[in-house]
Amino acid sequence: MATDFYEALGVAKTASTDEIQRAYRKLARQLHPDVNSDPGAEERFKEVSEAYQVLSDPEQRKKYDRFGADFRRAPDDFDERAYAGAGGRGGGRVRHSRASPGFGGASEGFEGFEGVDIEDLLGGLFRSRGAGGPIAGADQEAELELTVEEAYRGGRRHLSIAGAGERGYDVDIPAGVLDGQRIRLAGQGGRASGNAASGDLYLVVRIKPHPRYRLSGRDLTVELPVSPWEAALGATVPVLTPGGEVKVRVVPGSSSGRRLRLRGEGLPNPRGKPGDLYAEVRVLVPKKLGKRERELFEELAAVSDFDPRRT
Repeated sequence: MATDFYEALGVAKTASTDEIQRAYRKLARQLHPDVNSDPGAEERFKEVSEAYQVLSDPEQRKKYDRFGADFRRAPDDFDERAYAGAGGRGGGRVRHSRASPGFGGASEGFEGFEGVDIEDLLGGLFRSRGAGGPIAGADQEAELELTVEEAYRGGRRHLSIAGAGERGYDVDIPAGVLDGQRIRLAGQGGRASGNAASGDLYLVVRIKPHPRYRLSGRDLTVELPVSPWEAALGATVPVLTPGGEVKVRVVPGSSSGRRLRLRGEGLPNPRGKPGDLYAEVRVLVPKKLGKRERELFEELAAVSDFDPRRT
């Protein structure tokens, strides 16, 4: 982990859940690849998303505050009373020493543990690989590509991942999953030695570009082709959403670029308000006119004083 999660979001270590959420939303709006073409924005967006996924989960945040970069290797049954009794502050962090790669040298590189046998306190969690004890499996990551429709619906999916031993996995994808969100498969990561636990496999969601929809967070934008008379007079026209076809009212006098909002028709949100869908009006004219159509357009041109270059 190259960056502290709190620093990535620009919040203090004492930040509340609401403060963390507000910071993430602000950064996500600035850094999302759909709105920011800067070459470094995508990597920064991934970094911010990972930080939010951890710090917004109380259990993950508690582990992160205790163990820092190594929090995913911490056992679920870690005895916090023993930790507190050893002199660690409530939100203390175990830091890996630069001088002792591979977690070797238990007495070096830890803050707030003077005079404490770290190996004994943590049950050998950070024991050197050369010591011969059980070694927990490493966590692993893989990308999971989804279409907008798959992200919208969610559901169960079977997949094989290259580089993970070509093992097959049955994955439950939550409806409304976001780009950059991680899905945890407990115990499906790196193999362990001895009786230690295997690592976890984290699937990082990547939503593929779509020919119809533009995605920003949970909001979707889709082009809505309309005829000149529909744009001028108003009309109720169909628009296709990931959830099916719905009707939208085109307001009289709509020009290309006008955005019509359909509340709640964006990506669902299992924990709150769903996204919206924006139908962006695009006025199209016939490529070829019939005789009567031409006559009507010529008549309109003769009687109308509308000048689009002056409006």
